[in-house]
Amino acid sequence: MDAIWANLDAIGGGLLTTVELTVLSFACALVLGTVVAVARICPVPLLRALGTGYVEIFRNVPLLMLLVLIVFALPDAGVSVSLFASVVAGVASYAAAYVCEAIRSGVNNVGVGQVEAARAVGMTFTQVLVHVVLPQAFRSMVQPLTNIFIAVALSTSLAASVGVMDLTGVTRMLNVNYAQPVPAFLCAGLCYVLITLGAGLLGGVVERRLRVGR
Repeated sequence: MDAIWANLDAIGGGLLTTVELTVLSFACALVLGTVVAVARICPVPLLRALGTGYVEIFRNVPLLMLLVLIVFALPDAGVSVSLFASVVAGVASYAAAYVCEAIRSGVNNVGVGQVEAARAVGMTFTQVLVHVVLPQAFRSMVQPLTNIFIAVALSTSLAASVGVMDLTGVTRMLNVNYAQPVPAFLCAGLCYVLITLGAGLLGGVVERRLRVGR
């Protein structure tokens, strides 16, 4: 336990980096996944094909491979991006495919009659999505999105593999310096448990409030 007490600042910094990676990656994935979901359900065949292709590609590529490609491919293409931003881009792109499917499932739960009624009063496809479909769809997919958030939090541990000093990266450094893997990784595991349990509890609160507000 000496390694833990002597490096609480480093562990706290790694934990903060993990939280930042998780929140930013999920926020970007939520935006990108919504755009892809709209493309998948829109009446334009080309956009539907592009949305489907995106989901099929990113759901079938290992996240670690995607991170390595982004970290090394962007500099080769002349794009200078920090490791932190590269990890956010990789995790967000990967998670967006799952967010898209969660949103599409939520959209399918919206009654067809409501969509037809909205179109009958002259609303466009975009207006129907923004004012009728998406608000109701998001209510029904709080739990799936919470599960994706938890998956994103756990996936950020791969950031250590490309040099980001997140919680896992700091833990690995402590293991190398102090040769105390059990306490180091137990501490990191506890931190991840706290993050995921907190996300699950918050998701449950939001879901209950939305249910009451219906």
